[in-house]
Amino acid sequence: MAYDRYVAICDPLHYHNILNRKHCLLLASGTWISGSLNSLVFTIPASHMSFCQSHTIHQFFCDAKALINISCAGSEEVYIVIYMELLVYGVFPVMFLLTSYVKIIRVILQIKSKDGRKKAFSTCSSHLTIVIMYYMAGLVVYMIPSSEYSDVLEPVFIALYTVVTPMMNPLIYSLRNKDMKCALLRLLGRTQSIEQ
Repeated sequence: MAYDRYVAICDPLHYHNILNRKHCLLLASGTWISGSLNSLVFTIPASHMSFCQSHTIHQFFCDAKALINISCAGSEEVYIVIYMELLVYGVFPVMFLLTSYVKIIRVILQIKSKDGRKKAFSTCSSHLTIVIMYYMAGLVVYMIPSSEYSDVLEPVFIALYTVVTPMMNPLIYSLRNKDMKCALLRLLGRTQSIEQ
Protein backbone atom coordinates (compact mmCIF):
# COMPACT_ATOMS: atom_id res chain seq x y z
CA MET A 1 0.00 0.00 0.00
CA ALA A 2 2.79 2.43 0.83
CA TYR A 3 4.43 1.79 -2.52
CA ASP A 4 1.09 2.25 -4.30
CA ARG A 5 0.54 5.58 -2.52
CA TYR A 6 4.11 6.61 -3.23
CA VAL A 7 3.81 5.96 -6.97
CA ALA A 8 0.31 7.50 -7.17
CA ILE A 9 1.44 10.77 -5.60
CA CYS A 10 5.13 11.06 -6.49
CA ASP A 11 4.99 9.74 -10.07
CA PRO A 12 1.31 9.83 -11.15
CA LEU A 13 1.96 10.02 -14.90
CA HIS A 14 3.86 6.71 -14.85
CA TYR A 15 1.55 4.96 -12.37
CA HIS A 16 0.16 2.41 -14.85
CA ASN A 17 3.61 1.66 -16.26
CA ILE A 18 5.18 1.16 -12.83
CA LEU A 19 2.32 -0.72 -11.16
CA ASN A 20 1.35 -2.91 -14.08
CA ARG A 21 -0.08 -6.41 -13.72
CA LYS A 22 3.37 -8.04 -13.63
CA HIS A 23 4.65 -5.82 -10.82
CA CYS A 24 1.43 -6.24 -8.82
CA LEU A 25 1.75 -10.03 -9.12
CA LEU A 26 5.39 -9.83 -8.01
CA LEU A 27 4.46 -7.66 -4.99
CA ALA A 28 1.61 -10.00 -4.01
CA SER A 29 3.80 -13.10 -4.49
CA GLY A 30 6.58 -11.53 -2.44
CA THR A 31 4.12 -10.86 0.37
CA TRP A 32 2.82 -14.44 0.35
CA ILE A 33 6.32 -15.93 0.18
CA SER A 34 7.68 -13.73 2.98
CA GLY A 35 4.66 -14.59 5.15
CA SER A 36 5.21 -18.30 4.54
CA LEU A 37 8.92 -17.99 5.35
CA ASN A 38 8.02 -16.07 8.49
CA SER A 39 5.78 -18.92 9.64
CA LEU A 40 8.33 -21.58 8.74
CA VAL A 41 11.22 -19.79 10.46
CA PHE A 42 9.19 -19.49 13.66
CA THR A 43 7.61 -22.97 13.58
CA ILE A 44 10.91 -24.87 13.53
CA PRO A 45 12.33 -23.47 16.82
CA ALA A 46 8.87 -23.50 18.40
CA SER A 47 8.64 -27.25 17.76
CA HIS A 48 11.79 -27.74 19.91
CA MET A 49 10.31 -25.99 22.93
CA SER A 50 9.37 -28.00 26.03
CA PHE A 51 6.23 -27.37 28.01
CA CYS A 52 6.50 -28.66 31.58
CA GLN A 53 3.45 -27.09 33.12
CA SER A 54 0.13 -26.39 31.45
CA HIS A 55 -0.36 -26.73 27.72
CA THR A 56 -3.16 -24.17 27.86
CA ILE A 57 -2.52 -20.80 26.27
CA HIS A 58 -4.47 -18.09 28.07
CA GLN A 59 -5.17 -16.14 24.90
CA PHE A 60 -7.32 -16.65 21.86
CA PHE A 61 -4.32 -16.44 19.53
CA CYS A 62 -1.25 -18.70 19.59
CA ASP A 63 1.36 -16.00 19.60
CA ALA A 64 5.13 -16.34 20.07
CA LYS A 65 5.00 -14.58 23.40
CA ALA A 66 2.14 -16.83 24.56
CA LEU A 67 4.23 -19.93 23.80
CA ILE A 68 7.25 -18.49 25.61
CA ASN A 69 5.09 -17.75 28.66
CA ILE A 70 4.15 -21.44 29.07
CA SER A 71 7.48 -22.99 28.04
CA CYS A 72 10.14 -24.14 30.45
CA ALA A 73 12.97 -24.82 27.96
CA GLY A 74 13.94 -24.11 24.39
CA SER A 75 12.76 -20.52 24.29
CA GLU A 76 16.25 -19.15 23.61
CA GLU A 77 16.04 -20.07 19.91
CA VAL A 78 12.58 -18.54 19.72
CA TYR A 79 13.89 -15.26 21.16
CA ILE A 80 16.63 -15.20 18.51
CA VAL A 81 14.02 -15.76 15.78
CA ILE A 82 11.74 -13.09 17.26
CA TYR A 83 14.58 -10.53 17.22
CA MET A 84 15.51 -11.46 13.63
CA GLU A 85 11.87 -11.21 12.56
CA LEU A 86 11.53 -7.92 14.41
CA LEU A 87 14.34 -6.56 12.29
CA VAL A 88 13.15 -8.04 8.97
CA TYR A 89 9.36 -7.66 9.40
CA GLY A 90 9.32 -4.70 11.78
CA VAL A 91 12.22 -2.28 11.43
CA PHE A 92 12.80 -2.56 7.67
CA PRO A 93 9.12 -2.09 6.70
CA VAL A 94 8.76 0.84 9.10
CA MET A 95 11.89 2.47 7.66
CA PHE A 96 10.53 1.90 4.14
CA LEU A 97 7.18 3.42 5.17
CA LEU A 98 8.78 6.43 6.82
CA THR A 99 11.04 7.06 3.82
CA SER A 100 8.16 6.81 1.37
CA TYR A 101 5.89 9.03 3.46
CA VAL A 102 8.60 11.67 3.87
CA LYS A 103 8.91 11.78 0.08
CA ILE A 104 5.11 11.78 -0.31
CA ILE A 105 4.69 14.67 2.14
CA ARG A 106 7.46 16.61 0.39
CA VAL A 107 5.62 16.20 -2.95
CA ILE A 108 2.23 17.03 -1.41
CA LEU A 109 3.55 20.27 0.10
CA GLN A 110 4.68 21.33 -3.37
CA ILE A 111 1.14 21.02 -4.76
CA LYS A 112 -0.18 24.53 -5.33
CA SER A 113 -3.93 23.91 -5.05
CA LYS A 114 -5.46 23.50 -1.61
CA ASP A 115 -7.94 20.89 -2.88
CA GLY A 116 -5.12 18.90 -4.48
CA ARG A 117 -3.16 18.83 -1.21
CA LYS A 118 -6.29 17.83 0.72
CA LYS A 119 -7.06 15.00 -1.71
CA ALA A 120 -3.47 13.73 -1.62
CA PHE A 121 -3.37 13.81 2.19
CA SER A 122 -6.71 11.97 2.40
CA THR A 123 -5.34 9.30 0.05
CA CYS A 124 -2.52 8.59 2.50
CA SER A 125 -4.30 9.13 5.82
CA SER A 126 -6.31 5.90 5.78
CA HIS A 127 -3.25 3.74 5.13
CA LEU A 128 -1.17 5.61 7.69
CA THR A 129 -3.92 5.21 10.33
CA ILE A 130 -4.03 1.43 9.89
CA VAL A 131 -0.23 1.12 9.91
CA ILE A 132 0.11 3.18 13.09
CA MET A 133 -2.62 1.17 14.85
CA TYR A 134 -1.02 -2.15 13.88
CA TYR A 135 2.59 -1.32 14.68
CA MET A 136 1.85 0.50 17.93
CA ALA A 137 -0.26 -2.39 19.28
CA GLY A 138 2.38 -4.94 18.22
CA LEU A 139 5.13 -2.84 19.75
CA VAL A 140 3.30 -2.64 23.07
CA VAL A 141 2.73 -6.42 23.13
CA TYR A 142 6.37 -7.29 22.59
CA MET A 143 7.89 -4.45 24.58
CA ILE A 144 5.62 -4.55 27.65
CA PRO A 145 7.63 -5.73 30.64
CA SER A 146 6.31 -8.59 32.76
CA SER A 147 4.29 -7.23 35.63
CA GLU A 148 1.08 -7.88 37.48
CA TYR A 149 -0.80 -5.97 34.76
CA SER A 150 0.78 -7.69 31.76
CA ASP A 151 -1.61 -10.66 32.05
CA VAL A 152 -4.49 -8.23 31.53
CA LEU A 153 -2.91 -5.82 29.06
CA GLU A 154 -1.24 -8.37 26.79
CA PRO A 155 -4.46 -10.05 25.57
CA VAL A 156 -6.05 -6.64 25.00
CA PHE A 157 -3.22 -5.44 22.76
CA ILE A 158 -2.97 -8.80 21.00
CA ALA A 159 -6.70 -8.54 20.21
CA LEU A 160 -6.10 -4.99 19.01
CA TYR A 161 -3.47 -5.93 16.44
CA THR A 162 -4.90 -9.31 15.39
CA VAL A 163 -8.65 -8.58 15.36
CA VAL A 164 -9.47 -4.90 15.67
CA THR A 165 -6.96 -3.54 13.13
CA PRO A 166 -7.96 -5.95 10.32
CA MET A 167 -11.62 -5.35 11.18
CA MET A 168 -11.16 -1.57 11.04
CA ASN A 169 -9.19 -1.75 7.79
CA PRO A 170 -12.19 -1.89 5.39
CA LEU A 171 -14.11 0.64 7.48
CA ILE A 172 -11.29 3.20 7.48
CA TYR A 173 -10.66 2.77 3.74
CA SER A 174 -14.37 2.99 2.94
CA LEU A 175 -14.73 6.27 4.84
CA ARG A 176 -13.01 7.94 1.88
CA ASN A 177 -16.04 7.03 -0.23
CA LYS A 178 -18.59 9.90 -0.41
CA ASP A 179 -21.60 7.56 -0.35
CA MET A 180 -20.24 5.84 2.74
CA LYS A 181 -19.66 9.18 4.47
CA CYS A 182 -23.22 10.32 3.71
CA ALA A 183 -24.69 7.03 4.98
CA LEU A 184 -22.63 7.24 8.17
CA LEU A 185 -23.67 10.86 8.77
CA ARG A 186 -27.35 9.92 8.21
CA LEU A 187 -26.97 7.02 10.65
CA LEU A 188 -25.30 9.24 13.25
CA GLY A 189 -27.98 11.91 12.72
CA ARG A 190 -30.76 9.38 13.35
CA THR A 191 -28.96 8.02 16.42
CA GLN A 192 -28.55 11.51 17.88
CA SER A 193 -32.21 12.40 17.22
CA ILE A 194 -33.34 9.17 18.96
CA GLU A 195 -31.15 9.90 21.98
CA GLN A 196 -32.51 13.44 22.33
